[in-house]
Amino acid sequence: MDYSKLQKLLGASAESLLQHTCKTVTKDQIHHPGPDWVDRIFGISDRNVRVLRSLQTLFGQGRLANTGYLSLLPVDQGIEHTAGASFAPNPEYFDSENIVRLAIEGGCNGVASTLGVLGSVARKYAHKIPFVLKINHNELLTYPNIHDQTLFATVKQAYDMGCVAVGATIYFGSPESRRQITEISHAFAHAHDLGMATILWCYLRNAAFKTADKDYHEAADLTGQANHLGVTVGADIIKQKLPTCNGGFKALKFGKFSDKMYTSLCSDHPIDLARYQVLNNYMGRMGLINSGGPSGKNDLEEAAMTAVINKRAGGIGLISGRKAFQKPMKEGVELLHTIQDVYLCKEIKLA
Repeated sequence: MDYSKLQKLLGASAESLLQHTCKTVTKDQIHHPGPDWVDRIFGISDRNVRVLRSLQTLFGQGRLANTGYLSLLPVDQGIEHTAGASFAPNPEYFDSENIVRLAIEGGCNGVASTLGVLGSVARKYAHKIPFVLKINHNELLTYPNIHDQTLFATVKQAYDMGCVAVGATIYFGSPESRRQITEISHAFAHAHDLGMATILWCYLRNAAFKTADKDYHEAADLTGQANHLGVTVGADIIKQKLPTCNGGFKALKFGKFSDKMYTSLCSDHPIDLARYQVLNNYMGRMGLINSGGPSGKNDLEEAAMTAVINKRAGGIGLISGRKAFQKPMKEGVELLHTIQDVYLCKEIKLA
């Protein structure tokens, strides 16, 4: 995809997103993604040689191989959102093999999914595309529904099926978050011992974060702090929703904040909001991947916009699932390629 096509996809937002310069946290202050990412970022860390090899395997796969950027396909919605609701738009993805096929044909760096999905086809595909085993989930069959992350798999099971990484979610802000932090901290330490990388879904979950006026679950200040907690428990890569607002701490009147968080460290521009998330990842030392969000009518445009924001903010990629698998495979591949083309486009630089 050339630059002019991308401009067309972005429509009225093109100039704002493509010409913006971050004047809060500047590009010179953050760690830049690049081909030497694993050596430069993790070579001085406590990660062992096997973890470095796993990270390099992940960064060395697919259309974005050796660029320092990632395009991942996550499919755990069969548990998180019920299989029927998730796969009704395209029933072929009830078959676990098609999930892995989409990741391969879509040129992804890796596929992140459940123990059941990856385990069912591991001998055929674990050596062809990097596997990321998501070890915990929020299931919706408990009645009434609860919102908690439950371990469905062990780190050893991920290792035995040849995974290069494990993934997990912590619902920061929830009553159960302290238990989840302890569980995942131990799991990530075990994964590193066995030579696997770690990816943390740093999501917020608390009814109090949604007011009559605004939903602060995607506020830059709250998600940024969730990211900072995530890198503290040993996550190599942070998955976070793209921020849509700010001022959660101020509006909800809890925690601690400085007015500089909303002035000298951030503005209301989408790229500055995402830059604040990068800032909380040790100035981008631990990579930020943003989620693709739910599928809808303008998936291609929204995916391109999210990729531009992430890349220009200093993130290292996108992890997009529903937008890709809730449509025919050919269209899903096209969407994944569109995301990747943003990261391959040399005209799109750090803001």
